[in-house]
This record gives sequence, C-alpha cells and structure tokens, in this order.
Amino acid sequence: MRKRGTKFWEWADPVLHHRDHDEILDDGTSIDVQVRLSRTGSTQMFLGVYAPSGKALHEEAYDSRPGENMTTAMAWGIDRARQVAVDGARPRLRRAG
Repeated sequence: MRKRGTKFWEWADPVLHHRDHDEILDDGTSIDVQVRLSRTGSTQMFLGVYAPSGKALHEEAYDSRPGENMTTAMAWGIDRARQVAVDGARPRLRRAG
C-alpha cells in the first residue's frame, strides 16, 4: 500500500475526473502518474515514485502543463517518473517542440 506524501494530498481533488498510470518496475519500485483537467481547463499532472514498501520516494505536482493535452502530459509524466525511479530526482531539461 502506498504511503502518499504531502505533495499528493495537496494535489488531490476527488471531484475532478483524472486518468492514471500505475506501473511496477523490475526492482519493485512503483510509479503513479495522474493527469486531469482543472476547473478552468488547464492540464494538470501528478507523478509519484514509491519504494516496494510503499514509502514515497519522490512526488511532483504540476498545476499547469501549458500546450499539453492530457495524453501528451501523461506520456511525459510516465517518462519522467521512470527516469526518477532509475536515476533519482535530478532535474532534466525538456526539449521544446
């Protein structure tokens, strides 16, 4: 069972519909990526990386992903979560276009 961190609870809003992606990696680490549309129509995203024990290792929340729809944000979030799980939470540059 995941032990959600503060980032998740600050982001969570049970009223808003969201899409999610859960994945367990080979080493037992799990990732959780969720995307939704805010009440104003902005694409928002949450990503979390959790130890096999369920402990939160890393969580990020984005109030807006300008220029991205839910599908695009989900793909980026999955890639980012996998990278964090493998490499840690080092910052990563994002290519424009």
